[in-house]
Amino acid sequence: MMISNRAEKVHVAGMPVDTEQNRFTKTVLAEKLDEPLQMLIFKDNKVLFIERKGNVKLYNPETKTTSVIAVIPVSTKYKSREGKISEAEDGLLGVIADPGFDKNHWLYLYYSAAGDEAKNILVRYEYVNDKLIESSKKIVLEVPVQREQCCHTGGKMAFDKDNNLYLTTGDNTSSKATGYSPSDEREGRSPWDAQGTSANTNDLRGKILRIHPEPDGTYTVPDGNLFPKDMAKTRPEIYVMGIRNPYSIFVDKRSGYLYWGEVGPDAGRDSANRGPRSYDEYNRTNKPGFFGWPYFGADNKAYHKVDFSTGMSKGKYNPDKPLNTSPNNTGLNELPPAQKALIWYSYEKSEEFPLLGTGGRSAMLGPVYYAEDYASSAKRFPDYYNNKLFIFEWLRDWILTVNFDENGNYQSMERFLPGMRFSHPMDLKFGPDGDMYVLEYGQGWFTQNNDAQLVHITYNAGNRKPNVMAAADKTVGGLPLKVNFSSAGTHDFDNDKLTYKWTVITPSGARIPLKGENPAYTFLKKGVYKAVLTVTDVKGASASKTVSIKAGNQPPVINIAVSGNQLYYFPGKPVNYKVTMRDKEDGIIPGGKLPQSKLKVSITQTGSEKGANTPGHRYGPENFTEGKSLMLKSDCKACHDDKRKVIGPSYTAIAAKYSDEPANVEKLAAKIISGGNGVWGEMNMSAHPQMPKDDAKAIVRYILNIASADATPANLPPAGTYDPGNKDGLLTVKAAYTDKGIPGIPSAFTEAAYILNSPVLNAANGKFSGDFQVHNKVNGRSAVLVKKAGNITYENIDLTGVSGFDLNVSTPGKTSGGAIELRFNNPEGKLVGSVTVAKGVERHNIRVNLANLFSGKHNLCLVFTGPDTKEGILYIDTITLLAR
Repeated sequence: MMISNRAEKVHVAGMPVDTEQNRFTKTVLAEKLDEPLQMLIFKDNKVLFIERKGNVKLYNPETKTTSVIAVIPVSTKYKSREGKISEAEDGLLGVIADPGFDKNHWLYLYYSAAGDEAKNILVRYEYVNDKLIESSKKIVLEVPVQREQCCHTGGKMAFDKDNNLYLTTGDNTSSKATGYSPSDEREGRSPWDAQGTSANTNDLRGKILRIHPEPDGTYTVPDGNLFPKDMAKTRPEIYVMGIRNPYSIFVDKRSGYLYWGEVGPDAGRDSANRGPRSYDEYNRTNKPGFFGWPYFGADNKAYHKVDFSTGMSKGKYNPDKPLNTSPNNTGLNELPPAQKALIWYSYEKSEEFPLLGTGGRSAMLGPVYYAEDYASSAKRFPDYYNNKLFIFEWLRDWILTVNFDENGNYQSMERFLPGMRFSHPMDLKFGPDGDMYVLEYGQGWFTQNNDAQLVHITYNAGNRKPNVMAAADKTVGGLPLKVNFSSAGTHDFDNDKLTYKWTVITPSGARIPLKGENPAYTFLKKGVYKAVLTVTDVKGASASKTVSIKAGNQPPVINIAVSGNQLYYFPGKPVNYKVTMRDKEDGIIPGGKLPQSKLKVSITQTGSEKGANTPGHRYGPENFTEGKSLMLKSDCKACHDDKRKVIGPSYTAIAAKYSDEPANVEKLAAKIISGGNGVWGEMNMSAHPQMPKDDAKAIVRYILNIASADATPANLPPAGTYDPGNKDGLLTVKAAYTDKGIPGIPSAFTEAAYILNSPVLNAANGKFSGDFQVHNKVNGRSAVLVKKAGNITYENIDLTGVSGFDLNVSTPGKTSGGAIELRFNNPEGKLVGSVTVAKGVERHNIRVNLANLFSGKHNLCLVFTGPDTKEGILYIDTITLLAR
């Protein structure tokens, strides 16, 4: 059957208007990598990439396999003065091929050398027949470092058109002391003073070096670096200085511009005596210079010179004439004028560059794309991207393109593939055919991640295959099993007419054709079948999707029942539950011959201030707490793990240190927002000033209850009683059963959950009729302001066993007070209680008792009356149902 589809272009803010995003395809080439940092793509499309702990890996596109071709011994730890061993940012940091690689087979690696001597080294190897030749190793350059306190390594490389090699080095300075300028000049504090590294003209750290490798494995210094070759107290290798952590680099051989992404410090707000909040930067230069760190950031926002013994400011640094008078400085005192960043941004939304978003920051960049480099390739990206710089964000997981005007000045930026997800992109390059490769680090820091991967992004300029969607209303069941298949959602981006072909493949390999776009088929014999939908356009391009059908084994059916109120549990009142399971092949629990232990029953209780989940019977895993959802959507997992220390402490360690008390929740939520350091170790905690306070508190509550929230409870009997104590939130009865299966058919699994909410209604969640205003904060809590007479209705409230209500109300300021009537089903319905709220009442509960007990679900209506004043009648926050 033929149908016609209409493809539409949808414009997303910040997205190119003349490129079709669906022409790009992302393919995973290698996954579950262990901290991948940088890659290079050979002419035969083999991809060599490095992992921080020392692995050199090669992806072979012909075999579609990834292998370890070498392991470099590297240092990945540092030792504090107290003797504590911690993970550092050191390791195998960078790799690049020589411009003459086709003839000389030279690769350059930059890494933290293993052993007691603290140094990072640039090494040249020969690479022949997919092997690194160890005997060819030549040390080109050594950079002495300190491994007493971490961090900031740089380590990325690029060549210019004259075959000069650029190498980035980090400031090798601890972040612990301050989120502002680390310029601690006190005796013995050199690891906390970047004036001895980045601002030191006689030190190779915190720089971009420019050298010319020679055939014998040495190097010379080309003309045109920052300092003359014979100048005292300087290193001639320095091209750019005054940078903190330049973790990506690109040299544009056409324009001569050097680009780098620079990861900034951690302060979340401006300080009157320290200086500006922290900024990440994208920088560009075509001449040597000083780029400010640790004296300036962003567009030369100046830090203060601070006496760290008193914390007092001695005034701001001068960007026109920066002076380095630190005792840790071995170079010149007077430095070149500071240069401004090309693009800069903090944790909050940038006024200058709003498309960069908000949140954690780690600025990275890729190349400038030139379409003419791939003129003969049918797969090259559209000319639309010509002359655009690709930048990306490690923590915010986006890729942007930056546009420049005809004079090379910044003009604009836009999102690249906004609908495509990336997991902490670490490196981005174009292959020999003009398609893109992205190395994704994954969400966790200092660990192997399941989402750490090498991906390939290709562009299709011609006819596109149909986008196929295939589904079945049943994928497992007993015989006879009637299945309705669906192709709903299938479409063609090119408006082509489509032909649909469904085929059922039997266990023996026989093929049964079906008619129509959405056919039905009845399976009469047991077995595992495949139903394949193949969709073909008029140009012959086709694509397929497969649905697996397991016929012959009826899945178990689980039912969970609770006695009494079906929506709410009441603190201090036991909950009686009963779970039954019926399986066509296995039997019944309880009451049958099956052991009850096969039915896995558990009850969990989690705190939830808002009670956002809908109570009642649910199949499949329930939604978890709001705090966990917010945490997973944030950048928290980059620095923390549930049970393992990463950059910061584990969540279980935090939960062990702090109890779930209001003061701790407030304290830790404030720290999430403002950042901090010194409690758990060497690393600063990034600020999140853009995060709402309530979201931060929800995350804290989840963390402080992680042991109980995520624990797997002991198996409970199918029927019993559970005491919820006095805890508010959600109570979940969960049951799961895996049947025995039958010969030739795998076991079937069924899980069900029944959720009860604590009996607290948020006043703002009702349906309003009248003049009401929802206030996020009144006396520190949320509330609804009743402006005039009106009513709020809460639908389908189970009143079984309810003896009354506590109304949390107040009349602050000039609110007049008034009367509240409680009625059932509608505002004119049965009157079941009323109260009068006087003027001047502080926030507290007013109780309304019911004369009679009710059962079943009713609409609960609160009817408000009072004087018609500008200030309003009263505030109401919550309605708590009380059990007899």
